[in-house]
Amino acid sequence: MSMFAARLRGGDLGAVPAVLGIAVIWLVFQILNPVFLSSENLGNLTMQCAAIGTIALGVVLVLLVGEIDLSVGSVSGLAAALLAVTFVQLQWPLVFALVAALAAGCLVGLLYGYLFTRFGLPSFVITLAGLLGFLGLQLWVLGETGSIGIPFDTWLVQFAQQLYLPAWASYAVAVLAVAAYAWSLLRRARRRAAASLVSQSYTQIALRSAALLVFLVVAAWYLNLHRGVGVMFVFFLMLVVVANFALTRTRWGRSVYAVGGSVEAARRAGIRVERIYLSVFALCSTLAAVGGILAAARLASANQSSGTGDVNLNAIAAAVIGGTSLFGGRGSAYAALIGVIVIQSISSGLTLMNLDSSVQFMVTGVVLVLAVIVDSISRRARAANGRA
Repeated sequence: MSMFAARLRGGDLGAVPAVLGIAVIWLVFQILNPVFLSSENLGNLTMQCAAIGTIALGVVLVLLVGEIDLSVGSVSGLAAALLAVTFVQLQWPLVFALVAALAAGCLVGLLYGYLFTRFGLPSFVITLAGLLGFLGLQLWVLGETGSIGIPFDTWLVQFAQQLYLPAWASYAVAVLAVAAYAWSLLRRARRRAAASLVSQSYTQIALRSAALLVFLVVAAWYLNLHRGVGVMFVFFLMLVVVANFALTRTRWGRSVYAVGGSVEAARRAGIRVERIYLSVFALCSTLAAVGGILAAARLASANQSSGTGDVNLNAIAAAVIGGTSLFGGRGSAYAALIGVIVIQSISSGLTLMNLDSSVQFMVTGVVLVLAVIVDSISRRARAANGRA
């Protein structure tokens, strides 16, 4: 706890404001409508988080290097359109249709990375052009019909709508997740101790692991009171865990943070900065494509509104609200998870109160501004303590 307290005093707030925000939002909506924290509503909320959260995960990666992608919504819509056209109209095998949609997303990211590194174009301009261009391409791919239904009996739709873990499996996943978490902490503590650095004690690791186990088991038990834990949400959680591992336990991840902290310092340290930018943009667009596929499967259709509306802004807002700095170099993969829970909690609570979507936009906008203010204050505090 002393290390955590020191980080907070130094201005490294991380996801703390967002977690406190979730607690306040849930408390307010539960008081206003007792249905909000029911197992049925929370189960629906988790399933709604998967698609936008996956897109937000890609946005986190781009923000970590101090750039932005404004076209994630359009790319997700294009991927959904390609999936529907190739699978339903062209009668491709579903696996081939999925590969084509994902490949399109990856190619978009590689194009962004090439334009950014080769010509020095601002990512804001490149992705803004992509937002318009790929939206037009999506409409062209869909053609005159404008909407294509995906058969309900396909495994992809069932995965997104009807597939839930059995109760025993949800508890097993919780135990395995905590075991992996504890092993990761132990391994890190041993490495730091071997290097004569301050590390967590075994007691602290045991307490943190036990607390996480209790939380996950109780959460699984509560969701199992209704339909259970959705497999699509578990898939999203796995993406977050894999991304967090890549960012914190690999050379690539350390390079991402280094580039976000200082491009010139990273280049002088021997990091291939251009490759980092290419990989980050490619991963962002690929994850946007995955999110678009999940959204299309959830609705069992792809149409002209796929990826439009508030998809783009909600994904970016979730990344920022979850604690990812707009200035680069600060944040984690879990920012996508925490941020999308905030976004979807606001949406779910206002829907239960039968309020217009205009109110949702305004409330989300206020929360986003507050998150940016906290980020700015945190950055100043780190600078004052020599940790910027």
